[in-house]
Amino acid sequence: MPKSPPHELELSQRARTLLRTLVRRYIESGRPVGSRSLAREAQLPLSPATVRNVMADLEELGYLTAPHTSAGRVPTERGLRLYVDCLLETQPMDRATVERLRQGLAPDGEEGAEGLVDSASALLSRLTQLTGVVTLPRRESAVLRHIEFLPLPEQRVLVILVINEREVQNRVIHTRREFGESELQRIANYLNAEFAGQELSAVREQLLRAMRAERERLDELMRSAVEVGEKALTEERDEHGYVVAGQTKLMEFEELSDVERLRQLFDAFADKQDILHLLDRCASADGVQIFIGQEAGYELFDGLSLVTTRYAVEGEPAGVLGVIGPTRMSYDRIIPIVDVTARLLGSALNPSR
Repeated sequence: MPKSPPHELELSQRARTLLRTLVRRYIESGRPVGSRSLAREAQLPLSPATVRNVMADLEELGYLTAPHTSAGRVPTERGLRLYVDCLLETQPMDRATVERLRQGLAPDGEEGAEGLVDSASALLSRLTQLTGVVTLPRRESAVLRHIEFLPLPEQRVLVILVINEREVQNRVIHTRREFGESELQRIANYLNAEFAGQELSAVREQLLRAMRAERERLDELMRSAVEVGEKALTEERDEHGYVVAGQTKLMEFEELSDVERLRQLFDAFADKQDILHLLDRCASADGVQIFIGQEAGYELFDGLSLVTTRYAVEGEPAGVLGVIGPTRMSYDRIIPIVDVTARLLGSALNPSR
């Protein structure tokens, strides 16, 4: 995470107090802060004229700027960085919120890792009123334990996969013809007998080899098992992707209300590559990481901040989660939410629980 510039050493205590107060006020209102209201809220024995002089010094150092239409000041990205690194006092989470997170991330043995990641993303968005993002947990291997099929209308089949010790995945596949319940049961029995206990990658490779073989040499059960099994095991969710929730919440902020800008941002959420690259940068660092505006390295993130941290399973880094919102987000409240969510998600994903 980028660090504050050396100018912070030049700031007096009263300049720090005024900057902290101005940033807090700006985060709450989104409006420029004038010297009179700043002097009143900072509760310092300073005249508005003295406050104006300090604000002018802060502006000269690059921490504040004055919009053309207002006599007040707003913090620059540099000022927000100094605030986050040196002036921020985080708020401890209340017990009710922690318990709400704990219950929302309590593993029930059915939803599996994907369900827990979905829940974490939704909870982050709901608690922060921003956009929640969670990368899917990386895993070295995925072993098939059991597979079941249920027929659905319109040539569709519900696949129920049990992977590793406890992860359950449900997905719907489309087949070339209708399959009856008894036929799907025979296919499942065959696949379980042949492949249970093997890694999914190995199972997929064997099924693909069978598909490339002469179909005439395969009996009807084998042909059906290869067709359905290959679809069931290859239409897998992208293990290197992420889940996002609450994108539309960004539309509620006036500074992010430009329609074309929002379209480009939503396209980035859908395409995933740029945001995944940014999240990957956070995966190698300890603690909460914060990118403010241009620090992200993408023009699309101008005016936005990303607050993230890693989550771990059995002590090993498994993924990254966080929130995306305007640069004037309430960092003091959001940082603890991101941190606690990561700890609870890692605990819920722990197979030895």
